[in-house]
Amino acid sequence: MKRLLVTVLFLLILIIGVKADNQKIDYFIVKENLLKNQKLAIIATDSLGVPLENINGVFNFSVNGFKQELNFHDGVAVCQLQIEKSAFVFFKHLNDSGSHSNLYFIYKKEGDLNPYKINWYLLISIPIGLILIGYLFRKLIGIVIFFLLVLGYFYYSKGLSIPTFFESVFDGIKSIF
Repeated sequence: MKRLLVTVLFLLILIIGVKADNQKIDYFIVKENLLKNQKLAIIATDSLGVPLENINGVFNFSVNGFKQELNFHDGVAVCQLQIEKSAFVFFKHLNDSGSHSNLYFIYKKEGDLNPYKINWYLLISIPIGLILIGYLFRKLIGIVIFFLLVLGYFYYSKGLSIPTFFESVFDGIKSIF
């Protein structure tokens, strides 16, 4: 009986130790690095946006399609890519519970980087809204096509490719279910 009790206690301690050591990133936000060196900091958070300071180690991310291993210390990692001008940046992290991705527009002004998270429904609602306006008001179809072309050029010139656009939208839709 004593041997069984010791074995059960040992297994419980082992399970608790494995659970405490199992670190994963399900949510993250992007901010400008504190050193102001044109680099971005990725901060691991919970679902409410509260930083997780217990995340340490190396995690694989994809930044605009380029694989990077980011080293997290106290929940923060610095992306080594320097931002030269305003651009769209697509961050994707893959762990055991699936992939987690965010699309950001990094606005660069006078050496400061201001990341703005772009939601998938905003990405898709603007073109669909323009198409609906063109469909409802046939006289405006030329203006709508012009605005769609300008929007497409803006997306393309700032680094948002068509596959990244659709991947962001599909990941957003997938996160609903």
